Amino acid sequence: MSVKRRDLVSFFERHGFYLLREGCNHSIYSDGVKVVPIKRHRIFDRITANVLCKQAGLKPKF
Repeated sequence: MSVKRRDLVSFFERHGFYLLREGCNHSIYSDGVKVVPIKRHRIFDRITANVLCKQAGLKPKF
């Protein structure tokens, strides 16, 4: 199963994360305390999306 980047970013934004800056290959999202880089791929596999959620301190959704 795959997860669209758009869905992952909207999940982060619903939980208080915002776009901090754009890197070369990543978009950097932050909630003021934690910083999470999200690659600019169109589709992520489920495991990678859940690892990003754990890095952000959120319950894995995907």
